[in-house]
Amino acid sequence: MNSNAAYLKDAKRIIIKIGSVLLVDQETGRLHRSWLEGLATDIERCRARGQEVIIVSSGAIALGRRYLNFKQGDLRLEEKQAAAAAGMVRLTHAYQECFETHNLSVAQILLTQDDSENRRRYLNARSTLMTLLDVGAVPLINENDSVATEEIRFGDNDRLAARVAAMVSADVLVLLSDIDGLYDTDPATNTDAKLIPEISEITPAIEKMAGTAASGDSSGGMVTKLAAAKQCLGAGCRMVITKGEQLNPLQALENGANCTWFLPRGNPQSARKQWIAGTLQPTGTITIDDGAVKALKDGRSLLPAGVANISGDFQRGDAVAIETSDGHEIGRGLSAYSSADAKLIMGHKTGDILALLGYRGRDEMIHRDDLVMN
Repeated sequence: MNSNAAYLKDAKRIIIKIGSVLLVDQETGRLHRSWLEGLATDIERCRARGQEVIIVSSGAIALGRRYLNFKQGDLRLEEKQAAAAAGMVRLTHAYQECFETHNLSVAQILLTQDDSENRRRYLNARSTLMTLLDVGAVPLINENDSVATEEIRFGDNDRLAARVAAMVSADVLVLLSDIDGLYDTDPATNTDAKLIPEISEITPAIEKMAGTAASGDSSGGMVTKLAAAKQCLGAGCRMVITKGEQLNPLQALENGANCTWFLPRGNPQSARKQWIAGTLQPTGTITIDDGAVKALKDGRSLLPAGVANISGDFQRGDAVAIETSDGHEIGRGLSAYSSADAKLIMGHKTGDILALLGYRGRDEMIHRDDLVMN
């Protein structure tokens, strides 16, 4: 089995980023429906072998600008926002129609950069995505161009896709593009340009190989793809750039299509654990009883029943230290509750949370995926 097939088939969670040029005819503004049908076939195959798939899709502005009869060339910010508002309706409807014939449920999520940087909004977005994946849906993500401003927008969906990949601890990010990978020189001007099949580090020499952003409806380019690769490598996520113009582009990738793979040294789980343990500073402390200590050492989550005391002032999603009754720190994690709510439910069973708080939160005080033991 070639590495392309192995990297894809071994992945539990896959992000697919789709560029505007693949979805929308740049002259007529019409959707490439047959291409989208082929992608749906690919994703159906992924889902059949137990993989979770998230799509980050461009195309809304390209569809909307023609629908609203905007002029060719660069649009003003407010025109882009209007085009996105009109185009997103058409784009989402096309996904829904094509995917339903393959028994795939689609759910739309619009994000801004603030959703990935504001801690509470980040957690809400992540929770929504994980819930959709749990029920077998395919989240369809785009930047919220209809309300974003230049100060808060990602600016391209390559980096948005990388943020999402880090957010959900994805194993692979596939960038379907109009180029089949990173070359040592520009293949458009040098016939001797060589494709680089694998990269494990973004060095200054690698960065010099990137060109400028594409024109027209595409806002990306190799520069933004390398920026996305940096984020993925740091998050332990493999990333691949490949040409997506052919029908069934994922199948083509598995069959050995030209591409460039960016390969991290770790995996998403280890990268997330390292981030929790080494980067985040605890804003509070959760003291647990002996039973909870044993449960955590056995690899289980921390439940409210095992919590003996809460100290500090922290919000949902903040890092906290976990201590034994004698004050020994045994780990760190991200709290699913604020300190105020944690104090109300500590020592109680999960079935009591609704009555105590007035809403049904997570069963765990700290989920094992958000926990690092010393």
